[in-house]
Amino acid sequence: MSDPSGDSSTGLARYAFYYAPRAEEALALAASRWLGRNAETGEARDRVPVSGVSYERLSAIVADPRLYGFHGTLKPPIALIDGATERDLVDAVGSFAATERQIDVPSLALAELHDFLALVPADRCAALQDFSDRCVVEFDEFRRPADDVELARRRAAGLTPRQDDLLLRWGYPYVLEQGRFHLTLTGRMPDARERGLILNELRRRFMGFLDRPLAVRDLCVFRQPAPGRPFTVLARFRLGGGRRLATQVWRAA
Repeated sequence: MSDPSGDSSTGLARYAFYYAPRAEEALALAASRWLGRNAETGEARDRVPVSGVSYERLSAIVADPRLYGFHGTLKPPIALIDGATERDLVDAVGSFAATERQIDVPSLALAELHDFLALVPADRCAALQDFSDRCVVEFDEFRRPADDVELARRRAAGLTPRQDDLLLRWGYPYVLEQGRFHLTLTGRMPDARERGLILNELRRRFMGFLDRPLAVRDLCVFRQPAPGRPFTVLARFRLGGGRRLATQVWRAA
């Protein structure tokens, strides 16, 4: 899941490395109707009500994934080290994406992951895991190291020794073999009844994508201009090269 409590206290912009379907794709349209926002076009939409769930509660349930935009994480959000520029980062991502190939996930499933709901590969996809691992490693030279406050906050959640090692080395405890690719649809819902209502609703709305393949064609850079601000698409690159598909620079107001 995207980390809802991961906003940097420094006020620096953060950059995340995501897969996201293109704005015109059916999956992106379904997700934007569910979350009420498209992170690429900036379009806000009214959410369709869910029977048995108030509008206010539904807004809270989708608040975190709405903030981050519909995506599957390849490398979690980072702030840039001193001396690195946004242009440096985008150029590096473009060069990397040109050397990669489209990844075909055989089948998608809807899953419960620690009280939140997400679309996930139905079975382990080695090519996608390898791609995510390489994104974690490749762009780490741009990452500003976590400070003591951030480390303490992460550790307060309870980490295994291996997760603590990953936190120290890569800035996040749930990467590499500790991570699982997922397209987040809700925040955490401890109440099992509520979770069941939302699960049934999501099965209905995303039925056309379940048990079907997912083509991971692009590598996206999302940008959050300041803590608490929405993530939006800064750049999108086709895997295997070719033209940059989109570039949008979003500045803090």
